[in-house]
Amino acid sequence: MTHDLLDAKSAGAFGSLPGRRSVGIADARRVAMVLIWIVAALVGSARVALAQGGGDGETLFTQKCTACHTIGGGNLVGPDLAGVVDRRDPAWLSQWIAQPDKVLAAGDPIATQMLAEFNNVPMPNLALTEAEVSAIITYLANPGGAVTAPVVAMGVGDAAHGRALFTGASRLANGGPPCMSCHSIAGLGALGGGALGPDLTFAYNTYGGDAGVATFLNTMPTVTMNAVWARQPLTPAEQDDLRAFLQEASVQQRPPQALWQLTALSVLGTLLFMGAGHLYWRSRLGSVRKTMVQRARI
Repeated sequence: MTHDLLDAKSAGAFGSLPGRRSVGIADARRVAMVLIWIVAALVGSARVALAQGGGDGETLFTQKCTACHTIGGGNLVGPDLAGVVDRRDPAWLSQWIAQPDKVLAAGDPIATQMLAEFNNVPMPNLALTEAEVSAIITYLANPGGAVTAPVVAMGVGDAAHGRALFTGASRLANGGPPCMSCHSIAGLGALGGGALGPDLTFAYNTYGGDAGVATFLNTMPTVTMNAVWARQPLTPAEQDDLRAFLQEASVQQRPPQALWQLTALSVLGTLLFMGAGHLYWRSRLGSVRKTMVQRARI
C-alpha cells in the first residue's frame, strides 16, 4: 500500500512536468508573437511620424526638386518655393506636386501662367506617392532655412568630346546610352537625334546656364532619366563635356534645309508604308478571290 502511494505520488510529480513544460513553451511563443506585433507597430508608427515630421521630405526635396527649385534662393528653372505653402491652396498644391502634367492638361490658369513665365518648361510628373507629396509639403512649410541647389564641382569641359558622347561616337564610362537615342539637338544633321525626350538645343539657357545644367546632369531628377542613370551615372568629366556641348549647341540653329529634309523623309516613309500595305492587301485579296472562283466552279 505504501509503495503504491509512493508510486502514485512519484508519477504525479514527475508525470506532470512534461505538461507544464509544454504549457510554458506555448506561453513563451505567444509572448514572442505579441512582442513581434508590438515592434512592427512601433516601426510603422515611427515611419508615419517621420513622414509627417518632414524628415523624408527634406531628402525627397534634395533628390527630386533642387535641380529646378530653391527655397529662398531665387528662381531657377522653376519658381522659388519659399512661402509656397502659404501662397497656394493646400489641395491645389498637393495635386500640382503629384500630377503637374494633368493639371496643365486641364488648363489650370495658375499652372498655365507659370508655364509661360518659366520658359514653357513644364514641371515633370515625378510619380510621387501620396505620402511623399505630403512629406514634401510638410518640409516646404518648415524647411529650417534657405535651401539652394547643391553645389556641383565643375571643370572646363570639352565640347567636341561632349558631342561625341551625345551621339554615341564615344562610349560613356559606366555604360549609359548615348543622349542622341532619346534627345535631339541642333548641329547633328537632318534628323538631329531621338524624339522620346525633349529637344535640348536651348537646354543650357533653359536650365540656368552652367550651375543649373551641372545640377541636372548630376542628379537626373526626372523619372525617366533617373530610371536610366541611377545605376549608370555620368562621371564628373562626362558631365563637364556634355555641359560644354549643350552650351555650344545653344547658340546654333537648325538650318531650314534640315527641317525640309526631315519633313521630306517623314512623308516618304509614310508613302512607302502605305504602298507596302496596299500591295500586301491587294495580293491577299487576289488570292481570296481566286479561291472563291475555284469553289464556285466546283
